[in-house]
Amino acid sequence: MNILLVEDDARIADFLQRGLRAEGWRVERAATGPEGLAMARDAARDAAQEVGASSTPTLMVLDLMLPGLNGLEVCQTLRAEGVTLPILMLTAMTTLEDRVTGLRLGADDYLCKPFEFEELLARLEALARRGRSTRPRHSPTLTVADLVFDRERMRVTRAGRAVTLTARELALLELLMSAPGRMFSRERILASVWGTHEDPLTNIVDVYIRRLRSKVDEGFEPALIHTQRGLGYRLEAPTG
Repeated sequence: MNILLVEDDARIADFLQRGLRAEGWRVERAATGPEGLAMARDAARDAAQEVGASSTPTLMVLDLMLPGLNGLEVCQTLRAEGVTLPILMLTAMTTLEDRVTGLRLGADDYLCKPFEFEELLARLEALARRGRSTRPRHSPTLTVADLVFDRERMRVTRAGRAVTLTARELALLELLMSAPGRMFSRERILASVWGTHEDPLTNIVDVYIRRLRSKVDEGFEPALIHTQRGLGYRLEAPTG
């Protein structure tokens, strides 16, 4: 996913940029309204040249209070020009009137500061799904190389051999297999599998990754679960 981040607060922008990139998303950043407007126009032109459902979705995270042009003006201008890229507006203004105004001027969603990073991710993913209506919403089977996850029966096989996993291991494997090659940060795994933003046992993610490797990778070739130090984990088959 491509994210256009328009935020003039350097502290917030740096935090969001690091977090989104850790999720494997490409982030372009602007610090003023005019810069954000130009960036969105360029992205719209690029998107018009891409064909088919395989094109990477581009979303805009747009702060309300910006120098040059505020977020409402940027949003209104883009919609008047026929630019349809999804816009998630960020603001410290929390009144109902502010939210309604933003939505009426063309924002697709509205998130008030302060917010949880996981909620921002969930809202961005929801916006991305709206633009992928032609794709299957939920495949009953996930397959990476010879690893097969039957989500209806909650059964896993590798090279045709059954792999016995606990409920938590199944949830972790399903997350990794849902996006082969995507880097999942430790924080994202905690939020998705354990439903928490803090590691209650300091290294619980590492422990479960080791367990999963021992069942899914040991005795099989090639290894599918990979670690990238400081970034997280991904599951993918080698291409070479």
